[in-house]
Amino acid sequence: MSYQHFAGLYDRLMEDAPYDMWVSFVNNAIESYSNGPASSLLDIGCGTGEISTRLAQIGYHVTGIDLSEEMLAVARGKAEQNGLEIPFYQQDMRDLNGFTDQDIAVIFCDSLNYLRTTEDVKTTFQAVFKSMRNDGLLLFDVHTLYKIGEVFSEHTFALNDEEISYIWECHPGEEEGSVYHDLSFFLHIGDAVYRRYDENHFQKTYSIETYTSILNEAGFEILALTADFTDRTPVETSERVFFVARKKA
Repeated sequence: MSYQHFAGLYDRLMEDAPYDMWVSFVNNAIESYSNGPASSLLDIGCGTGEISTRLAQIGYHVTGIDLSEEMLAVARGKAEQNGLEIPFYQQDMRDLNGFTDQDIAVIFCDSLNYLRTTEDVKTTFQAVFKSMRNDGLLLFDVHTLYKIGEVFSEHTFALNDEEISYIWECHPGEEEGSVYHDLSFFLHIGDAVYRRYDENHFQKTYSIETYTSILNEAGFEILALTADFTDRTPVETSERVFFVARKKA
């Protein structure tokens, strides 16, 4: 997914996103499951670098990967502003190049849900496998089928703010677990003048069993499954599932 106009607006719209909770998830997973020190971290689908920056600030050696050059431009500026040296590369998560022996790989903020097929997910996990050291940890989260089907599909969300407003319509896709997001943004540029930007996004998710099967086939073992930024086991109405997986030697 290449965010176009959205990249420049993303951080303003995501001001209340629970970034620190993702960071806590990383720290807790490493403390609980890492075999040995964990320093090098590959942030896949890093977007504007908000999580990358937070992880680098607490001592991880972070490398950020994203498909959108527009998002990466924001991430680079953010790292520079914070006095951090974080390398950011434009790459497809299905075809990672130049990385070996990474201690940790993370794919957060439903980045995996932009992959359209199970083959894409499998290819991504295989690419991550090749980039990691033996016993390295892969940490990621995805939308649940419940969230795609019940929370998103056929619902409209809106924000009316002085600086920026949006209308966000969600329409079910042709396949189970898929949804189209049609977004219109209105950015205040002076007096009573607003500039409109339109974005169309597609997301897809699968059952926990499907992700588990693909992970195992790619060479990972699952260590933990939790839901919604808690330590609780996912239930039918969970909206986001978190995986902790280890690369098998």
